[in-house]
Amino acid sequence: MNPSVELCSYPELDDRIVIVRAGDEVDSVFVRTERFNVLIDTLGTPEQCLTALDLLGEQMNARPLIVINSHMDWDHFWGNAAIAGRAPIIAHAATLDRLRDPSAREVLRDKASQEPRFRNVDLIGPDITFSGSMTLNGGDLTLELIHTPGHTPDHVAVWIPELRICLAVDAVEYPIPEVWGKNAGDLRSIRSSLERIRDLDARLVIPAHGRTHSPSAVDDNLAYFQALADRVGSLSESQLADPQLGGSSGLRLEDFVPIPDGMPSDVAAFYRNCHETNLGATVQAHIEKLKFA
Repeated sequence: MNPSVELCSYPELDDRIVIVRAGDEVDSVFVRTERFNVLIDTLGTPEQCLTALDLLGEQMNARPLIVINSHMDWDHFWGNAAIAGRAPIIAHAATLDRLRDPSAREVLRDKASQEPRFRNVDLIGPDITFSGSMTLNGGDLTLELIHTPGHTPDHVAVWIPELRICLAVDAVEYPIPEVWGKNAGDLRSIRSSLERIRDLDARLVIPAHGRTHSPSAVDDNLAYFQALADRVGSLSESQLADPQLGGSSGLRLEDFVPIPDGMPSDVAAFYRNCHETNLGATVQAHIEKLKFA
């Protein structure tokens, strides 16, 4: 069953921006400009996306719609079939590599076998891709699409300079973001992307998970990765080689960030897995550093 979709806001959020929330699964964002409307991400199924468009009905008016896929993770773009043919879909060029990879269809097959709601999903890719950055001029508002890799290779955040709002999607997350893989390069990328978002000096930073809008989330994420690096840097070679390292005292997720009160056990387990990946990448980065020291 699809999580219910509702429209939300945050204190101090401009009324031209609407949070489109699919339960605890994911938030997408709708932005209304003078020239066009923008939907950042289409949720996890076409049905959810259609519900969102219906709820947004009056706010959409007669302005054309543009869709941005922040990255090719299922909960952010599997609703594309609801948009295909009625609005251009924009994404970073690296999304094409992810769509061509056989794992994209494997994820869909697996999830469709577990939950009937995914059986109508078609993997619809972008119509327009870009490298580096891209700017959409809406007249009153500018949307700068910034490549922010690390969580995934194709990840894009959206900066609205007139409002000093960053739609950070999954580059920032509460309690922690997840690095793409257990390697030093991806770790460097996510930390660099977080630093880039921090340096925007945003008034509000809105991720797709965690229901936060505070810029402090960026500093908290950076502090988490730094604390992880410091802790790993203090370990011996034999400790670094321990396959059960993540369960060791001082290296568990809750040793770095508090588990939010009331967080469901399955969600806490998800973030513990994210932490395991982050820890693995941090260990690899430390081993590389030792190798070239």
